[in-house]
Amino acid sequence: MARYVLAIDQGTTGSTVLLVDEQLQVRARGYAEFPQIYPEPGWVEHDPEEIWKSVLKALVGTLADGKPGPDEIVAIGITNQRETTLCIDDRGRPLHNAIVWQDRRTADACARLRAAGHEPLVRARTGLVLDPYFSGTKMAWLLDKLPGLREKATAGAARFGTVDTFLIHRLSGGQAWVTDGSNASRTLLFDLHQRDFSDELCGLFGVPRAALPRLVPSQGPCAETRGVPGLRDGIPIAGIAGDQQSALFGQLCHAPGEAKCTYGTGAFLLMQTGERIVPSSR
Repeated sequence: MARYVLAIDQGTTGSTVLLVDEQLQVRARGYAEFPQIYPEPGWVEHDPEEIWKSVLKALVGTLADGKPGPDEIVAIGITNQRETTLCIDDRGRPLHNAIVWQDRRTADACARLRAAGHEPLVRARTGLVLDPYFSGTKMAWLLDKLPGLREKATAGAARFGTVDTFLIHRLSGGQAWVTDGSNASRTLLFDLHQRDFSDELCGLFGVPRAALPRLVPSQGPCAETRGVPGLRDGIPIAGIAGDQQSALFGQLCHAPGEAKCTYGTGAFLLMQTGERIVPSSR
C-alpha cells in the first residue's frame, strides 16, 4: 500500500493542497482562491467560511482522480498565513470576519501602547515590535467592538485563533482548538523564554487567557480528521507551522545563520538562529 501525506497551505489569497509521497514527490495538487474584503481603507478581512470552502475545493482538486485509496493518506500537515485572527463561538461559528495580517486598523492602539512605554516589555518577551501586523491588537479590537464578546471570551464561550487553529478545528469536527509555537509567537501574547502564552501580556492587551488555543508541538499528532468530505475519519493531523517558518525549513535552512526570503503577497526574510534567542538590534 502506498503512503501519502496531505499538505494544506492556506495562504492570503488562496489555498493549496498537495499530495506528497514517501520520496517527497508531489503526486497531485489542488488550488482555490477566495475573496478579499476591504471594509475601509487600510482594513483587510476574510470570511472564515470562504477560507474553509477554498480548502475543501482544493482538496477535491487534489483527490479528483480517485487516488489515493482511503487508507493511503496517513497524515496531514498544515502551513498557513500567520497573524490573521479569527474568533468563533462555542459551536464553531465565526463571530466576525477574520482580520488579516495586512490590516492596519489598530495602528492608533499600537501608538498608544508605545507612548505608554510598553514596547520594551513586549520586545523583551516576544521579540516583536508593537505593530498592527500582529494578532494581539486585532483580538483586543474585536473584544472592544463586538457587544458581549469579552464576557463570552472570559467564560470560554468564544475563542480566538490563527488560521491553523481554525482549520484544525474544522478538520477535527470541532474536537480540537490548538496552535503551535510558530503561530503563537506572532500574536504578541507568547513569551519566547517561557514558550507559553503570557498572563502578563494577555493582561496588557486585555485578552482573556481562556479564549486562547492550547499549545501543541509543531511536529506530532494533535488531532484527527472527523467528518471531512473526501477524507476518512481518524487521519492524524501531525504537523503545524506558520508559512514563513515552514518555508525556512523547506529551503533547508537548518544551520544557524542560514536565511531565506520569500516573495509572495509580501516579502519575508527569516534566519535560523539555532538554540539561542537572538534579539534584533534594528
